[in-house]
Amino acid sequence: MSNRLSHLPSVNQVILELNNTIPLHDRYLKVIINKHIGFFRQRIKTGEFDFNRDVLLEKIVKRVSLESLPSLVNIINGTGIVLHTGFGRAPFEGKRLRSLARRLDGYVNLEFNLSDGKRGDRLNHIDQHMAAICGSESSMMVNNNAAAVLLSLNTLSRGGEVICSRGQMVAIGGSFRIPDIIEKSNAVLTDVGTTNRTNISDYKKAITKKTKLLLWVHTSNYVVQGFTKNVSLDDLVSLGRAKRIPVMVDLGSGALLSLIEHGLPEELPVRNIVEQGVDITTFSGDKLLGGPQCGIIVGSKNLIEKMKMNTLYRTMRCDKIKIGLMDETLHTYGETGFSKMNLTLNMLATPRKVLEKRANRVISALPKSKIKKLGISVVDSSVEAGSGSLPVKSIESAALRFKPVYMKVSNLASAFRHGALPLVGYTFKNRFYIDLKAVLPHQVDRLTDAIDQV
Repeated sequence: MSNRLSHLPSVNQVILELNNTIPLHDRYLKVIINKHIGFFRQRIKTGEFDFNRDVLLEKIVKRVSLESLPSLVNIINGTGIVLHTGFGRAPFEGKRLRSLARRLDGYVNLEFNLSDGKRGDRLNHIDQHMAAICGSESSMMVNNNAAAVLLSLNTLSRGGEVICSRGQMVAIGGSFRIPDIIEKSNAVLTDVGTTNRTNISDYKKAITKKTKLLLWVHTSNYVVQGFTKNVSLDDLVSLGRAKRIPVMVDLGSGALLSLIEHGLPEELPVRNIVEQGVDITTFSGDKLLGGPQCGIIVGSKNLIEKMKMNTLYRTMRCDKIKIGLMDETLHTYGETGFSKMNLTLNMLATPRKVLEKRANRVISALPKSKIKKLGISVVDSSVEAGSGSLPVKSIESAALRFKPVYMKVSNLASAFRHGALPLVGYTFKNRFYIDLKAVLPHQVDRLTDAIDQV
C-alpha cells in the first residue's frame, strides 16, 4: 500500500508540470491540486486504482486543468423553461451584451451629470423610462424583488402594522415568505380573512391607529380555486384613500404589456395595477420583463424619494452593469409589442409550428444511424414559463424525445451535460426530452452537433 501511495506526485510536481499555464491564484491552485491528489489517494487505498507515477501525474494534471476553467459557462436549455432560475432566468441576446460592453468600456457617467458637471443619481438612467412605460410618477431599481418588497415595507410601515389577506401569504422559493419579510422590515403583520375568502369588511375591522400600510400580494405562483372570495384592488385603494393609508402591491413577475395579445397566458400588466391608484408596486426585472436580476419599484414620487433616503437602499442598489442591462431591455419595448432583442418574450411567444420546424431541422441533419440508435422523434409538449410566472398555465411547445437503444436514459442525460457545450433536458417515464421552447434560435445547429457527439 505504502509503495503504491508513493507514486502520488507532490503538489509542487503538479505545479511544475502545469508550467504556469493556469491563470489562478497560487493558493487556490494548490487547493484544487490537493483535492485531486486526495481523490486518487482514496482510490489507491480502496484498491480501485493502481497506476504508475507518470499516469497518476498525467491524470491529476488533466483534472486540475479542467477544474481551473471558468465554472460559469454557456449551456443549451432543453428543459422548456424559459425563465429557469437555475440557468439565470431571463436570457440575454448576445447583441445586447456587446452593445452594453461598448458603452461600459472604461469609465461611465453612472452618477455624474454631463450637462452641468455635477453629481447625479444613478437611477436617472432608467427612472423616467420605466415610469413612462408603467404609467407611474417615478420608479427605482434595487438588486431583486425581495429587496424591493423589504425596502418598501421598511420605508412605509416601520414600527407600525401591515394588513394583508391570509390568502396572499405567498412563499416563493425557499426563503421569500411574506410574513417573514414583514417581520424583517420591522413592521407587524395583521392578517385578515381566511386562506380562501377575504372581504373588504375584514380590512375595515383590522384598521387601527397603528396601521401604516395595506398590502395586496399577487399570488403569482399558485391558484386557489373553489369556494373563494378576494378583495379587488379598486375596493382596497378606495379604503386606503378614505383612511389615508397607502396601498402597496407586490406583483411578482411584472409584465410590462398584455401577453395575451402575443399568444401567451394572461398576466396582470404593471400599468393596469398602477392605473387603479396603487401607491407603490413592486416586481421582478428578470422574469416576464426580460431584464437582469433586479427588483423594480414604481409609484408615488414622494414615497419613492423616501425610499431613496432609507439607509437600507445603500445595501440594495444596483451597479452600472445591471442598470445598463435594464436600460438596454427597456429599449426593446414599444407601445404594444417588443423587439427581437427581447429574447425572453420572443422565446415565450414562439409558436409550436416554428419549434416543430426547428426540431425537424435537427433530425434531418443527423445521420440515420444516430437517430435509430438514440430513438429520436418529435413530439408535442407543454411547458411553464418558470420562476413562478404564469402559474398552472401551460404554453404549447415541441420537443425531441429520446428512447436510446444501447444506453440508459440517465447515462444519456449525463453525456449531454458533460458535452463540449453542456445540454440539460429532462427525463419523464424513462424517456429523455429536449424541449425546443428554451433553445435559443442560434443554438439549433449547436444542438445538432451536441446530439451527434453523444
